[in-house]
Amino acid sequence: MSNLSRLLKESWTLVEEQQDKLASYFYARMFLNNPQLRDLFPVQMDVQRSRLLGAIVTAVQTVDDPDVFAEYLQSLGRDHRKFHVQPEHYDAVGGALMEALRTFGGDEWTVEFDQAWRDAYAVIAAKMIAGAEADSTNPPYWHAEVLYHERRSQDIAVLTCRPLQPLEYRAGQYISVECKHQPRLWRVYSAANAPRKDGSIDFHVRALGAGWVSSALVRRVQPGDMIRLGAPMGSMVMDRRSTRDIVCVAGGTGLAPIKALIEEMTRANRTRWVHVFFGAKDRDDLYDLACLNRLAARYPWLSVVAATSDDPEFPGEHGKISDVVARYGPWNDHDFFVSGSPQMVRSTLRTLAEMQVPAIRIKYDAFGDS
Repeated sequence: MSNLSRLLKESWTLVEEQQDKLASYFYARMFLNNPQLRDLFPVQMDVQRSRLLGAIVTAVQTVDDPDVFAEYLQSLGRDHRKFHVQPEHYDAVGGALMEALRTFGGDEWTVEFDQAWRDAYAVIAAKMIAGAEADSTNPPYWHAEVLYHERRSQDIAVLTCRPLQPLEYRAGQYISVECKHQPRLWRVYSAANAPRKDGSIDFHVRALGAGWVSSALVRRVQPGDMIRLGAPMGSMVMDRRSTRDIVCVAGGTGLAPIKALIEEMTRANRTRWVHVFFGAKDRDDLYDLACLNRLAARYPWLSVVAATSDDPEFPGEHGKISDVVARYGPWNDHDFFVSGSPQMVRSTLRTLAEMQVPAIRIKYDAFGDS
């Protein structure tokens, strides 16, 4: 561990337990010192606060891995173009961040900690600005028309939209979405299909209890409406050089990127077996199982196993999907793709570690509105 990384991680422990208050203080200072920045942010700031801290923690945790650090921050800078962030805004953000860290670090906050965060933030800002500049040939966001909207259950919808300008992405990536019902409030959803010639993109959305955007997308958006899409992000994409067979583990609407990867495989795969495990609470949440089964019937290299955790009458597997995957192992020589709620992803990663699946062969996406 480098000295910079050590100082960053040590200092973060001083404020970690107060991170919600730290985030509130950070935004208050930033808006007080720079009132013009308030218009760049949504009215509802609860999720935005947690996302700031998530970005900080991720950057801190990857500072010793230059390649991951650079890729993450450049993607973040590219994504922030949708907020109309300009290079001069980074100084305002940095100043508010340092004030917040000093305030909540208290008497234990040292000169060394302060300099470490200044140095780290300078790198973060430079790489994010570079990522935004490298993407300057693309629009900051894409306008897209909703073509189809289908309710699959009480709280799940599948919608298809088509950007008015070409939007390039890879199967497995996710895209920020904003709709007119919640302006300036963006949430990420994985594209549920591989890129198509007509440019259309499918999204699988579950309306969560506190999900402002997800509820609007499921219950209020209609065909003909316009939505806005941010730049594609995420690295849960197919390694086309690998010859290993594949295991895909999906929970709920985490099926979306898995389905996109399967669709990509249908266009070129001839040698790799693909095993899909699709889990949900009950059969109603297995909203796209019929389509998966049709794909499995058409492509001999694809197999599908569905499971429910709270539906004893379901005519398939029962239990957590991570436990079902373990029952079908071993999987030591396979590539893994895992997508679902954060809890489902953590459970599956623990199971795969117990099964001694090498971490380098696992790509995952903690999918969800929040």
